[in-house]
Amino acid sequence: MVLDDLAKLVNVGGPQVSPDGKWVAYTTSQVDVGEDKNTSQLWMVSWDGTRDIQLTFGTDGVGAPKWSPDGRWLAFTSSRPGKAKGSQVWLLDRQGGEANQLTDVKENLSEYQWSPDSKQLLLSLRAKEEPEPKEGAKPAPPKPIVLDRYHFKQDVQGYLTDKKEHLYLFDIATKKLTRLTNEDKYDERGGEWSPDGKWIAFISNQEAPDPDRANNSDVFVVEGKGGSAARKLTSFSGVDGGPLSWSPDSKLIAYRQGVSPRYSIYDMQRLAVVPADGGTPEVVAATAAMGTTGGVFTADSKSLLTTIGEDRVSYVAEVPLQGKGVTRLTTESGTAGAMSVVAGHVAVVWTTDVTAPEIYALEGKTLRKLTTHNDPLMAQLNLMPAENLSAKASDGSEVHSLLTMPVGYTAGTKAPMLLWIHGGPTAQDEHRFAADRQLLAAHGFAVLQVNYRGSTGRGHDYSYAINADWGDKEVKDLMAAVDGAVATGKIDADRMGVGGWSYGGILTDYTIATTTRFKAASSGAGTGNLLGMYGVDQYILQYDNELQPPWKNVEPYLKLSYPFLHADKIKTPTMFMGGDKDFNVTLVGGEQMYQALKSVGTTAELVVYPGQFHGFTRPSFIRDRYQRWFDWYDKYLGMPPAVKPAVAATTPTAN
Repeated sequence: MVLDDLAKLVNVGGPQVSPDGKWVAYTTSQVDVGEDKNTSQLWMVSWDGTRDIQLTFGTDGVGAPKWSPDGRWLAFTSSRPGKAKGSQVWLLDRQGGEANQLTDVKENLSEYQWSPDSKQLLLSLRAKEEPEPKEGAKPAPPKPIVLDRYHFKQDVQGYLTDKKEHLYLFDIATKKLTRLTNEDKYDERGGEWSPDGKWIAFISNQEAPDPDRANNSDVFVVEGKGGSAARKLTSFSGVDGGPLSWSPDSKLIAYRQGVSPRYSIYDMQRLAVVPADGGTPEVVAATAAMGTTGGVFTADSKSLLTTIGEDRVSYVAEVPLQGKGVTRLTTESGTAGAMSVVAGHVAVVWTTDVTAPEIYALEGKTLRKLTTHNDPLMAQLNLMPAENLSAKASDGSEVHSLLTMPVGYTAGTKAPMLLWIHGGPTAQDEHRFAADRQLLAAHGFAVLQVNYRGSTGRGHDYSYAINADWGDKEVKDLMAAVDGAVATGKIDADRMGVGGWSYGGILTDYTIATTTRFKAASSGAGTGNLLGMYGVDQYILQYDNELQPPWKNVEPYLKLSYPFLHADKIKTPTMFMGGDKDFNVTLVGGEQMYQALKSVGTTAELVVYPGQFHGFTRPSFIRDRYQRWFDWYDKYLGMPPAVKPAVAATTPTAN
C-alpha cells in the first residue's frame, strides 16, 4: 500500500435496511484529489446482493440515509444548493426521479427521524450564531464573541454561546415547524419515536443549576405533539445516553448507562432499559462488565442486538434482558461497525486486518458480503495481518498488543519498529483495516500497537486505572509490550521509533521523557504541560472533577506535567504536529513542548496545519502528514530515502 492508494479507498458506512427488508441504503466517501476534499454519495444494494445502485452523483456530499416507514421515500441530508443554505433533508422517491429538498430550516440541523406514519419528521435544530446574509447582500463585519459559559469551547463547534439544540416536529404535507417542548434552557438530542407513534424519547442534561458542570444526561419521554411536557425516566448521576431504542410494543426504552458519576472519560457504557411509563431502570446484567454500542430490540422484546468491543475485536452480539448469557454472532477476528436491524434483517459494516470495510448481511452467525467497493484495490495490495502479543508490565499487569510485520518480512531477520500509540485513551487497537498500519508496514516498519491501561476492551477497571495518574501505568505497559515484541526475535531493538496522535501524542511525550531507547518520535496533537492546558482546551469538566482545580490541588498538575518540566531529560529527536483550529488538544500543547526541546538543544520540528481541527479533513494534509512521518523515521532509523511528494497548492507551515 502506498500513499496514492489513500485516494482509491472507499469509506463504506451508514447501512439502513428498508422496511420491507429488500434493500440496504448506505453511504460511500472517497477523496476527490482535484477538489482536495472527501465527497460522499448515496447507494442502495439489494438484500440478495445482486444489484448495487448509486443514487446520488453531486459533489456536495450526502449523509444520514433513512427510509420512510411506509417504504415510499428514502431521505438523506445534504448541503447541496437549494431553497435554504446549510444541511437540509432531501427526499428520493422509490419510484425514481431526482431528489427534492424537503426542509428549508434556517437553523443548524444535526439529526432527523421519521414518524411511524411517515407524515412527520422529528428534527434536532440549533439556532445559528448569525443569520444567513440575504442573497447578494454585502457581508456583515464579524461581531465580538461574548461568552459566559463554564464550558465555553469545543472542537469543530468552536466557542460555545447559549444557543441550545431543541427538538421540532416538521409536518411533511404542510411543512409546518413546531417546537416539541417549551423548555429553553437545555439541549435535547437523540430523539426517537415509539413504534405506536404516541411518544418521543430523547436525551437531555438538565443538571441544576448548570448542566455544563456535570456530565449527567438522562432519558426523557414526551408526547409526540407540540408544546408537550417531558418526563424524566432515569436518575443515575452520570451518563444515561443514547442511542435510544424502543421495544416493538412501545413499553420499554433501551439506552446506555455509564459507570462513573459526574464525568465520563473512562466510562464503559453498558446497556440498560427503562419502562416508558415510568419505573426502575435496570442495567442489562449481561453487559454490566463490558462496553457496548446502542441496542436494538429483537421482535420478541426479550433481547437486544448490539456490538461489543472486547480485547482487540468488536463483534455483533445478542444480549438477553434477563440473565448473563451473551450470544456472539460474529466469531471471526475482525471489527463490526454501524448496524441496522429491520424486519429480521441485520446489515452491518465489517472489516478485518486485510479487508476494508464493506456492508454485510448477518444471517444467524454467518456474514454474507453485500458490497464490493474496495475489492479491486484490496486485490492489488499485499496487506499484512496483525498478530496478538501479551506481556507483563513491571507492576505485574498483563498488557495486550498487536504486532504487524513489514511487507516482505523474511523470517530470521530483525525489522525496525514503530511503537504506534492510539488516542483516547478510551479506545482500543483492533483487528480491522487500518490505513496507517498498512502504510507503515509497506514502508518497511514493524508496527506495534498497545492497548495500555486506560484503553477500552478489558472492562471498566482497566480503563479507570489511570484516573488522575496519567503517563505512569500506560508507559509501563508500553515498555513491557516493546520488550515483548523484541523478545520475539523479529525486532531490531536499536532501530525503534515512537509516535501517536491525541492521547497517543501525549503518551509519546511521556515516553520520551522516561526513556531514551527510541531513535525518533512524532507527537501529534499532544501536550506535556498539563497546567498550561487548563482553560485552553475543551476538558474543563474533567480537570475539575478528576484533578480538582489547580488552586485547590496543584500537585497533580505538576506531577502530570513531567515531560515539560523535565524537558532537559528528553534526547529523542521529535517532530510535533497539530492543527491550528484544534480545540480538543490545542496546538499550544505541541508548541510548548517544541519550544522546550529547542531551548535545551534537542532536535525538534514543529508542523502546523492551517484550518484543521483535531481530526484532519483535508486529504492533501493527511497525505503530507504520512510523508513527513516516513521521512522523519527514515532519517533517524536508517531507512532508505523516501520519494518526495509533489508540493501541494496549500502547504503546512514547518519550523
